[in-house]
Amino acid sequence: MNPDQIGMRTSGIAIAVNIVLAITKVAVGIVGRSSALVADGIESTADIFTSAIVWAGFRISSRPPDTSHPYGHGKAESIAAVVVSASLLVAAGVIAHEAIGQIRAPQHAPKWYTLLVVIVVIPLKETMFRIIHRIGSRIGSASLRSDAWHHRTDAMTSLAAFIGISIALIGGEGYEAADDWAALAVCLLIAANGGRLLVGALNEVMDAAAPEDMQKVVRRIATETNRVSYIEKCRMRKSGLGVLMDIHVVVDGGMTVREGHDVAHTVQQRLHEAIPEIRDVVVHIEPDDYD
Repeated sequence: MNPDQIGMRTSGIAIAVNIVLAITKVAVGIVGRSSALVADGIESTADIFTSAIVWAGFRISSRPPDTSHPYGHGKAESIAAVVVSASLLVAAGVIAHEAIGQIRAPQHAPKWYTLLVVIVVIPLKETMFRIIHRIGSRIGSASLRSDAWHHRTDAMTSLAAFIGISIALIGGEGYEAADDWAALAVCLLIAANGGRLLVGALNEVMDAAAPEDMQKVVRRIATETNRVSYIEKCRMRKSGLGVLMDIHVVVDGGMTVREGHDVAHTVQQRLHEAIPEIRDVVVHIEPDDYD
C-alpha cells in the first residue's frame, strides 16, 4: 500500500468514527440538556468534513502526472493541509462564540448520564490523534497531521465538557455555565495549534526547502557516486507526500556527453533507491574546468 492509499484509508476510518460520535453527542446532549455536549457534537460534525477534505486531497495527489500537471498533483495534499489547519482556527472561534453565548444565556443543569458519553469520547479521540499523527509523520503528510489535531481538539473540548458538567452537577445552582468556561479556555490552545500547523502547510504550498537532514543525505549519496567530484547546487521542495529536486554535480571536464549522461543516470537511480519520497530528480552535469 503506497502512502497515498494509507492516507485515504486513515482519513476514511476517521470519517466513519466521527459520524457515529457526532450523532451520539448531539442526541445525548439534547436529551440530557447539555449545551456543551451538543456543541461538542457539532464540532465532531465539522471533523467529518475536514477528514473528507484530507481524503479528497490524497485522492487527487495520487493521480499520475499529465500534460496539464507535468509535476503531478502532489500540491493537492498541501492545499488540503492549509484548509484543515485554517479550519482549526475557525473551530476555535466558533466554540468561543458559542461558549460566550451560553455563559450569558440562562442555563439548565445537564443530566448525569451525559458524563458517560464524554468519558468514552476523550480516550477514543486522544487515541485517534496519536495514531493518525504517527501515520501522518511517517508518510510525511501535513494534512493528516492537521486532521489529527482536529481529533485532539475534539478530545480537549470533550474534556472541558466533562470538567464543566461535573462542576455543574456537584456545585448545583449557580454553576451551570462551568462547562462553557472550560470550553472557552480550551479555545486558546486550539487556536495556537491551528496557527502552528497553518504556517507549516503554507510553507509547503510556497515550495519551502525540504528538511535539512534529507538534503544532507542527498548530498552524501550523490558525492559518493563514482566519478562525481562534488555537489555544486542542490534544491529540493516538498510536493504532497513526495519531493521534487534538481541537483548540479561536478565531474571531470574531459568526459564525453555519454559518460556524463551515465553519471547523471547513476546519481538519479541511487537517490530514488535510497529515498523513496523523491518523486523526480533532475541532474545537471557541471564540468570541473568551467569558469
